Amino acid sequence: MPPPGNKRLTRELEKLMKNPPEGIACYQKDDKINHLIVTILGPNGSPYENGVFKLEVEVDDTYPYEPPRMKFVTPVYHPNVDTGGRICMDLLKMPPNGGWKPTFTLENLFVAVQSLLGNPNPDDPLMPNIANEYRFDKSEFERKAREHVQKHARI
Repeated sequence: MPPPGNKRLTRELEKLMKNPPEGIACYQKDDKINHLIVTILGPNGSPYENGVFKLEVEVDDTYPYEPPRMKFVTPVYHPNVDTGGRICMDLLKMPPNGGWKPTFTLENLFVAVQSLLGNPNPDDPLMPNIANEYRFDKSEFERKAREHVQKHARI
């Protein structure tokens, strides 16, 4: 008998593959339902525009009661993404410190990550130096972010 989250996970993946959100693609890695590869296009009007960012997502049997683990495989110059690809985002954390709820879907998370690219949160950074640059020298931050996209996130 499959773990409780698998039926929901199967439904969500079918929906994502049939009708993906704009700029987001998701597929199973190595035919394992709980190990996913996601590609996200950088949001228009952001320094990440024209970049393609790859993420690895692991969905435990505790999903949807606990959020999946996800990280960027593509290097990203961003206050909320560290050099190991870990993402600091409220929706990826359990309450009381985080905002995860079992009603959120993978699609919600992927759209939120895409939105985070275009709207960094310097108040909850993984990379304080980049957060300060974003706050106090935004043009330099944007220049470095675009440079990073050219180097790491081009098709």
